[in-house]
Amino acid sequence: MTKFFTYPTAVLAGLALLGSTQHADAQQFSKRKQYTSIGVSLNAMNYFGDLNPLTNFASVHLGDTRPNIGLNITHRFFPRVSGRFAVAYGRITADDNTNANKDDGNARYRYTRNMNFRNDIYEASAVVIVDLIENRNNYLKRPDFVPYVFGGVAGFHHSPEGKDANGNYVDLQPLKTEGVDYSKFQFAIPFGLGVRYRINRNLDAAFEIGFRKTFTGYLDDVSGKYADLSKATVPAQYFGGWGGGNAPGGITNTSTGVAGGFHPDLMNPANSAKRGQGKSDWYTVTGFSLNYILNPKIKNPKFR
Repeated sequence: MTKFFTYPTAVLAGLALLGSTQHADAQQFSKRKQYTSIGVSLNAMNYFGDLNPLTNFASVHLGDTRPNIGLNITHRFFPRVSGRFAVAYGRITADDNTNANKDDGNARYRYTRNMNFRNDIYEASAVVIVDLIENRNNYLKRPDFVPYVFGGVAGFHHSPEGKDANGNYVDLQPLKTEGVDYSKFQFAIPFGLGVRYRINRNLDAAFEIGFRKTFTGYLDDVSGKYADLSKATVPAQYFGGWGGGNAPGGITNTSTGVAGGFHPDLMNPANSAKRGQGKSDWYTVTGFSLNYILNPKIKNPKFR
């Protein structure tokens, strides 16, 4: 996952450098030109992790796309720089049975693993937005079309769930399917780019592509090694037993009827314990937003 953007902190450093150049304009860009907007966003959400069709970062199954909605408040501080605080809710999901090709030699381990999950994510973020076209005037004279980049920090709550034998979703984190007690509260680095278009005096529309670099490999409850059947509880064995997979009695994929505990690929000592790549997961938020500019209260200068 990390090969796509090996150093996301470099993005933040670049934004900080661009933002620091605005301090020289602080005196010229008075509070009379600053303004605040509030917005709502409707987005598409995807995830990159162990249950993708391929192991590279660009692999995505469009059928796994789920909606994401958000609210934000943004304040313009300098001609190019704004700060934004946002809250959002969305879902990510994936399924080995549909994403992994059983006829592909590189994918059959994931197909026999037969894992599935869904995960509701509640996110709060604070980012710096740097416009590529500056506006030294007030909001009434802002440009009609502005591309921008952004980066910052985010915290989120997540709770991966998987289907049991009856088709009901089960909370996976308490089961410790890999013997790991990971936290449902995590941090991420949000960054990306977008374009903003002026609709009228007070309304802007924007399209944005955002990436979230997380620091956990358990958005999908899959990261390291299978749980040891001799130590795991029955529910944990069902979802993450050593060579078991997501079906009763160690049947890794009900469409093939292959018993995972005896599958030759899984019985190979070099492969039997491996369940995931052990890398951090990512998720993306792509979509549109409408932002309404609040009329700033401008105090007229007093004369004696």
